Amino acid sequence: MNESNAVIQVRDLVKEHGQGESRVRAVDEVVLDVPDGQMLAVMGPSGCGKSTLLHLLGGLERPSRGEVWLAGRRIDNLSERALARLRRQSVGFIFQAFHLVEELSAAENVELPALLAGRSPRQARRRAGVLLERVGLSARARHLPSQLSGGQRQRVAIARALANEPLVVLADEPTGNLDSAATLDVLRIFEELRSAGQTFVIVTHDERVAATADRLISMRDGMFVDDTRLAGSHARGLGGLLGLEG
Repeated sequence: MNESNAVIQVRDLVKEHGQGESRVRAVDEVVLDVPDGQMLAVMGPSGCGKSTLLHLLGGLERPSRGEVWLAGRRIDNLSERALARLRRQSVGFIFQAFHLVEELSAAENVELPALLAGRSPRQARRRAGVLLERVGLSARARHLPSQLSGGQRQRVAIARALANEPLVVLADEPTGNLDSAATLDVLRIFEELRSAGQTFVIVTHDERVAATADRLISMRDGMFVDDTRLAGSHARGLGGLLGLEG
């Protein structure tokens, strides 16, 4: 499937948990296209299927039925080995809990995905240096995660997600553990990346994050109940949050 400029295409996607009477449909017949360069936010109440959807898009879970395509390649039927390779090379993940390796420095955490994808140590170091500068943490490159604030750890996680120049970045509640100041730092970085053409799918409860997106999907009971185009509103949303409007 490669009918458009969509980085992600999903057709009739279903994910069920449990068996028999206890079976729950977490994602229910979802159809989705995410164009190249779009920032998509997905909102909805807890338990509505947002995170499950994100895991399906990134190959962290397999669907019960339906198809997931990434850049024209179907991924839901790949072997575990091929799927792991695809995740390393083409998908960047950002999580609410950061998931940094506590024994590694900020720079080493950012280098790790590149090394796992087969880049040389020199290439990985160079890329990590560029990315840490981009997120404003060059001076903290040798600090361990325990020596960083929550906002700084999330910025390291963002840099790590970009290590292999992924086709898409999938973010699950990326500001959920951050205070307002750190949230605005992360939103600035997201806006810069979106302006540079990075594709994002962001699951969030935070209306400030959703305000910076190009498109907002609302989920309930595993289904899409609203799909709103916000073209051009991302800049206004971020400007308002940063006090640039008045």
